Amino acid sequence: MARQSEYQRLIHEMYNLRRFGIKLELTTMQRMLDALGRPHTRYETIHIAGTNGKGSIATTLATILHAAGYRTGLYTSPHLVTFNERIQINNRPVSNAAVVRACKAVRGLSGDGREPTFFEYTTAMAFYLFAELGVDIAVIETGMGGRFDATNIITPCLSVISNISVEHRMYLGNTLGEIAGEKAGIIKPGVPVVTGARQKPVLDVIKKVAKKQAAPLYRLGGEFRVRRHGDGTFSYHGISHRWDRLRTVLAGGFQMDNAALALAGCELLMASGKPLSEATVRKGLASTRWPARLEIVSDSPTILIDGAHNLQAAKNLAAFLSEQMAGRKITLVAGILDDKPYRAMLRALVPLCDRVILTRAQIGRAIAPEILEREARNLGATRTHVVDRVDKALAFALAHTPKKSGAVCVAGSLYVAGEARHAIKKQGEMQPAI
Repeated sequence: MARQSEYQRLIHEMYNLRRFGIKLELTTMQRMLDALGRPHTRYETIHIAGTNGKGSIATTLATILHAAGYRTGLYTSPHLVTFNERIQINNRPVSNAAVVRACKAVRGLSGDGREPTFFEYTTAMAFYLFAELGVDIAVIETGMGGRFDATNIITPCLSVISNISVEHRMYLGNTLGEIAGEKAGIIKPGVPVVTGARQKPVLDVIKKVAKKQAAPLYRLGGEFRVRRHGDGTFSYHGISHRWDRLRTVLAGGFQMDNAALALAGCELLMASGKPLSEATVRKGLASTRWPARLEIVSDSPTILIDGAHNLQAAKNLAAFLSEQMAGRKITLVAGILDDKPYRAMLRALVPLCDRVILTRAQIGRAIAPEILEREARNLGATRTHVVDRVDKALAFALAHTPKKSGAVCVAGSLYVAGEARHAIKKQGEMQPAI
């Protein structure tokens, strides 16, 4: 009990670090890691940036590497329910005791006159634990951007840039080209880079940076591609391999593109001497799980949870609802953070829904649900409701949605998705569809 109390106290202290905001520099991270003995240099790393899909790609690569026998670390953000989800070993969150050890190791190490941000602190913790727990290779997802992201202290064996759209303008820039420049900051000298970006201004920037760094560049739709089949499988036409009739359990057609980026990464790892077989790649791909991304957690009634935390993700969710849930009476439970284009996100989703329930996650950056409700009504929604807490909003949705002909869709924020998953699991109602 004492250990749990210490864990909760330290987690609370870390969350309070949010007040220091985002600092676009790497000096603090460098000094912290130097003080820890440079743990990030004791294992190989793969670095992943992008707007959408980077978590899916990171998890897929980590799962494949684990299936191949590597002791694999995975660092992603944000978490859905517990902080430990951010730092995983062999696809399992680290223990509370490990979090406590890492907290104590990192505490007070900034050494340059300012406190580290929450993300700097947790990144240092992850790098420390990966070394302490003896991983062979760690898959690292950026938090935001790339060039000055806290994770960009590593020199990886592979870089991946999933895709790029306009986001975080205050920090990354107002144009696709400016944002691409920040994301491309993860490209290191001579390190191969894989990208799913297709827009010309984005590719122009990535090509320029890759050329400057003498980093071999491999593009989805260029050096490798996918072909979708009607039975839900796809074929991968790769850099030097062709793998037919592959299957990913992650829902949504865009996940095949994400899988292709992971597979191209696997090819490059194979070329560098990593013993990854086709059988291992297939096994890892088919067993990858990534919660709260088009995740059906119950089929009686149907409950779909999707983070859909930005405009492109909302559009992807809308496409899934149109294709897979046509004719269903959909109840949308939505909460959105204040740095997101909530009007455009609601415009993508509200017209597809029979009822709309607006809520908010328990985080200071959540938009007031009353503001979201006004926008939903402006979009023509006649059955709208405000329910301030996610668990209560979900209960209300289930009580007002037909079990057989309806479906509940929770979306708009990974924080909302996490609170919904926690509420369902707590009630013992989560029944993953096979």
